[in-house]
Amino acid sequence: MIVLVAKYHCKPGKGDEVQSYLKEMKPLVEEHEKGCAVYFANRSDDNSDLFLLYEQYVDNAALEAHRETPHFREIIEGKIVPLLEKRERALFTLVDY
Repeated sequence: MIVLVAKYHCKPGKGDEVQSYLKEMKPLVEEHEKGCAVYFANRSDDNSDLFLLYEQYVDNAALEAHRETPHFREIIEGKIVPLLEKRERALFTLVDY
């Protein structure tokens, strides 16, 4: 399982707009991406312009497929990224217990 953690640092005052786009994104991921097991967006309690996304994909191919979807390109790249000051991403492998 591949885990992607992303931090979205919004331009000042753009948090509400980013949140609305993230709300659009979630049902599209759930409906069209069977390789995505978890897709959560979280908003900071201390900074309304900071988001943490936590996503799990069954494998690298599913993550790559996510990045190629029309909804990723339209919503994330087209609408959200222009509202960000910075986007940080890190990949992890889920530890098996």
